[in-house]
This record gives sequence, C-alpha cells and structure tokens, in this order.
Amino acid sequence: MIVETGAERLDTERAQGTVPKIVPSVLVFGLFVLLAFGILAFGAVHEWSTFLFEAGSVVLFFIWAGMQFASGQVKLSNNPLYLPALCFFLLVLAQIGLRTSAYGYVSKYEVLHYVSYGIVLFIAAECVREERARKKFVFALIVFGAIYAFFALAQELISNGKIFWVYTPRSNGAIYGSYVNHNHYAGLMEMLVPVPLVVSMGHLLSGGKRALVAFCAVLMASTIFLSRSRGGMIAFVLQIVLFAAFALVQRRNYRVAIGLLAVSVLILGFLFFVGKGQVLGRLGDLAPGIRLEITKDCFRMFAHRPVLGWGLGTFPTVYPSYRTFYTNYFINEAHNDYAQLLVETGLLGFALMLWFLVRLYGCTRVSSRRWEFKWDGALSLAALLGCTGILFHSFVDFNLQIPANAAFFYVLAALAASELSSRSSRSGRTKATETKELGELSGE
Repeated sequence: MIVETGAERLDTERAQGTVPKIVPSVLVFGLFVLLAFGILAFGAVHEWSTFLFEAGSVVLFFIWAGMQFASGQVKLSNNPLYLPALCFFLLVLAQIGLRTSAYGYVSKYEVLHYVSYGIVLFIAAECVREERARKKFVFALIVFGAIYAFFALAQELISNGKIFWVYTPRSNGAIYGSYVNHNHYAGLMEMLVPVPLVVSMGHLLSGGKRALVAFCAVLMASTIFLSRSRGGMIAFVLQIVLFAAFALVQRRNYRVAIGLLAVSVLILGFLFFVGKGQVLGRLGDLAPGIRLEITKDCFRMFAHRPVLGWGLGTFPTVYPSYRTFYTNYFINEAHNDYAQLLVETGLLGFALMLWFLVRLYGCTRVSSRRWEFKWDGALSLAALLGCTGILFHSFVDFNLQIPANAAFFYVLAALAASELSSRSSRSGRTKATETKELGELSGE
C-alpha cells in the first residue's frame, strides 16, 4: 500500500494511464447517485432501501479496488479522518467479539451501516479531490438540493398526507419531503444549503449564474423554516452567524456579511408570503419536553457501563428498563445523538468521536481560506458549515441515526478534510501568480 506524499505522487499518477479516464468520474457520479437514492428512499430507513444503499456502497468500493488493481499499486491520500474512523470500527468489533453488547444481533446489523458510512467517506476522500471533480460535485449538490426543496414545498402546499403523493408511511409523522420526520428533512437541508450559499458569496460565479445559485440557497433555506423543525431553524441561523463571522475575521469581508443579510431578508420575505404563522408558532414553543428527561436517563444508563457501553444499536432494547417517566410511545432513539453514542459505545466511543471532530475542524481551517476563489476551498468551507449545522442539531434530534443523513454527513466530513490532489494543484497557476490575482480580486 502506498500513501501519497510529496514527489511520490508523480509515480502514482503515471500509473493512472492504465486506468480508463472514465472510471474516476463513474465513482464520483456513483457516489452522488447513492446519496440521492438514500435521500429519496425515505432516508434509507427501511430494510430494502438500507440493503440497496449498503450494496451500492460495496459496489463503489469494488470499482475503486479494481481501479487500483489495474494501475498496479494502491494509492491512498493522507486523509486525517481515516485513523479515528478505523479505531471506531475496531471498537465496535471489540464489542461484538467480547460479547459486551446487550443485543449482539442488532450490533452486527449496525456494523453494516457503519461499513457503508466508512466506504462513502473513503470514496469521497479518494475520488472527489481534483478541482474539476469538486466543481462538478458542487453543481450536482446545488441542482439536486434546489429540485428537492421545490418538490418538498410543492408537496407541502398540495399535500394528501402521502410521500410523493402515493406512499403512506408505516407510522404517523410530520411528513416533509421524502422523510416521515420533518426534523430529518431539516437536518439534510442544513448540510445542503451551505453549498449554494458559499458559492454565491464568493467570486467563482458572476452575474446571472451567481443570482441563480443565490436563489437556490434562498429556496432551500426557506424550506428548513417551513418544515417547522425548531432544531433546524436554530442550526441554520447558527450557520449564517458563523459564516458571517468567518468572513469578517478572515479578511474583514463586509461584502459577504451584507450578502448574508440580504439572503436572510429574502428568506424572511419568502416565509411571510408562504407560512409565517406556522413558523412563528413553532418558534414560540421551545420547551425541551421529554428530550431532557431522556437525556437524564441516558446518563443513568451510561453509569452502568461507562467504558464500552451497551453496544452499538442497543438503545431501544435497553432504554425501557431505565425510563423514569410515563409515555404511551415506544422511544427507540435518545433524541440526542451524543447521549446515545455515550450509552452505546461508552467513554471509548465518545472519545473517538471527539478525536474525529478535532481532526475534522483542525485540518479544514487551512483549505477553507481559499473559499472565495477556488472550488476546493468553497467546497471545504461549505462542507464544514454543513457538518457544523447537523452536529448542533444532533443535540436535540437523531439525524445521525438516519442512514441517508449520516452518510451525507460523513461525505461532507471527508470533503472538508481532504486535500486537493497534486495533479490539480500542478495544473493551476503558480503560487505567486495566484496570490497576486487573489489580491486584485480582493480589492474589487
């Protein structure tokens, strides 16, 4: 196995001549199709959709492996997320191997989920590295997000209580888009909206193209509020604030701050005409409800198995014995992804999660500084903002227990932390020339 570093990449890139040029594009397209399928297949929460999603990820991995075999050597980027992700996988295997899981069968089933998450993270990190591939991936996300948001809005306005107007969910819920739970739709949009938002605020596009992308951002963001997900609304506001703060601290870029203010005004105007009453009603009811009680119970569960936890995926099995309040509902998630992770994987799993996040935010800081002028920087910053939104929302919901949303989060994490391939870097301009042009653009 070869890890690409420095001049060694020259030799590995020469070997790519034995691989058809279309194969990397197939992998990038396949990754996008797989993510879109999971979203449209009701979040990939049903057995059939979960199986197809996992099978699709395995197919992508074998295509990548075949590409490496054809080139004669295995080439890996030095992505900082690989090691914590691998350690977490080994921890889960230890739970099963040592039989510490409260329900071994469920933990084995959950392992398959995480294998597919690991594969999509890996494919994103290895294959969406060139500037051209990143640009195409950005536009694919923008087009999909805008069309999906338009569909969700249309379904809301002329709803018959069914998803896609034909499918009746197994359980009652606040339907929005292709999700039974409106919070999960909002969680997805929190990850998608930063892509057109960042692109429209930079210098990558101009004129009508920039205006069109900005409109896509407004449309997508508006549906977060129209979904009436309180966690989603607050998470998106946080993303706007962080983006504005980043632009001001980085370059004292008041243009971006003013642009974000304009986008916010457009969103508010859109909401005024479409559904201000519903949004204000939800914002007026911010009581934590039973979520806080569930979190308290989670700490009691954690105290009984603090090191390795109860086993991945075992929360709904174990929780009834620790519930301290009465309810007619079966609670199968903690409505707090951090508390649920602590219960299921203990201190070791929680520490690995923190390590993953530290490496994610630590490694993205440098590349995201080029977001106004380079597609790789724009995608890195947008991905980081998307991760931040869903991570904040995870304090009050269980978005990361939904396969489609979890997979999309890991793809964004990989894109945020991965470095641009050396071939793309060499095909661009020299550093001195680029610095000069950036300075000229900054003075516009």
